[in-house]
Amino acid sequence: MELKGRNILVIGLGKTGIAAARFAVERGASVTVADEKPASELREAIGSLTGLPLRLFTGGADPALAAGRDLVVPSPGVPPFNPLILEAERRGIPVVSETELAFRFLRVPVIAITGTNGKTTVTALVGHILGKAGKRAFVGGNIGNPLAGYVGGPQDDDWAVLELSSFQLQRIETFRARVAVLLNRAPDHLDYHADYAEYCRAKERIFENQQPGDLAVLNADEPGSVALAGRLKARVAFFSSTGVPGEGMGLREGTIVCRAGGREVETYPLSMIRLPGRHNAENVMAAVMAARYAGCAPGAIAGAVESFRGLAHRIEFAGEKSGVAFYDDSKGTNVSAVARALEAFEAPVILLLGGRDKNGDFETLEPFIRRRVKALVLFGEARGRIGERIGGVVKTETAVTMGEAVRTAYAGAAPGDVVLLSPGCASFDEFRSYAHRGDVFKETVDRLEDRETAARRN
Repeated sequence: MELKGRNILVIGLGKTGIAAARFAVERGASVTVADEKPASELREAIGSLTGLPLRLFTGGADPALAAGRDLVVPSPGVPPFNPLILEAERRGIPVVSETELAFRFLRVPVIAITGTNGKTTVTALVGHILGKAGKRAFVGGNIGNPLAGYVGGPQDDDWAVLELSSFQLQRIETFRARVAVLLNRAPDHLDYHADYAEYCRAKERIFENQQPGDLAVLNADEPGSVALAGRLKARVAFFSSTGVPGEGMGLREGTIVCRAGGREVETYPLSMIRLPGRHNAENVMAAVMAARYAGCAPGAIAGAVESFRGLAHRIEFAGEKSGVAFYDDSKGTNVSAVARALEAFEAPVILLLGGRDKNGDFETLEPFIRRRVKALVLFGEARGRIGERIGGVVKTETAVTMGEAVRTAYAGAAPGDVVLLSPGCASFDEFRSYAHRGDVFKETVDRLEDRETAARRN
């Protein structure tokens, strides 16, 4: 694809939009960037573009700005009802994601991972395994390193390992993954997608351009994924935490069994996984299948998995005070993630839920709460709505801020209990991001006073 002389509109001044704009300028395109936020909220982003020959519009833009463009590239999360996108579509102007734009210049084969939950962990784990096995890998996409920032460089890696969101996949055209992984699907981002069916279709596009020699990795425990397998061109392998699929990986008596070509080819000890919860066994199996396709040896894979300690804010141990353990699952921004986090614990849980609601179906958490949760502490903008739906299933208290919620939970916790932040909501009512929320949670836990110390003082 030739960008020189093309007229490109980039919508959104986040990290992805900045990378797309910079790459297009470097390729000789005439670039315009638009963002709905006022310039006063975009100083750092604007500063990163200083010196580049482009036009910048902030604080919203007339839809007519889309006129005359050859290509429109919205950042992930810019909704499909954005006026500039609607105008571009009305005029028949191609609208593609930054992932699609960058892929057209990519010379490295792709391992792509998507799903409602676990995709960041799996993406990082695949990159970790490849590195331990002596292979070079670029790890990016939705995990924080835009592909557009990579394709302008030497591209001297063996693989590009990409986490992809529904936003990025919804607007691909030619993007092809040699290995495509769909971990799971549950209602999420329904404030962006028209409905759950549209969200699922966006996720499924990860397989759209695969060929018979490629690999599609699916969850055997999800009926929708099993049905999808028959429509794919690529070779399909499944993972399961409830048995051993005919092709793929599954669990049997504390062992991960790998089947290929109708026979068992290797096994791995389940004990090699250092991350809590059944869902992380599923994540590891998906990552191992991707790594096997990439040519990694079983011994190297097992050693890499054993050395992987996970990522921040994903059921991360945050400390202990007076026998009460605290866990940070701030990345749990939807109800299915909360359910998975709860399944990771046998001890009584005091669950912190809340933040900015994404139209979550909190009623579906009731059976998990009855089995695992000692008390609920609801906080943030969503505390009222959550309380209407599941408040009273167990003892329920409310707090305005997350810090107040942590202190309330600690006051009601006994030695041996777990205080779990798995909010089931976005963070943007009180925090810049889920990471900011998780960091504040850990800082708050650090400041809690040990009860014995407090008793001696009093």
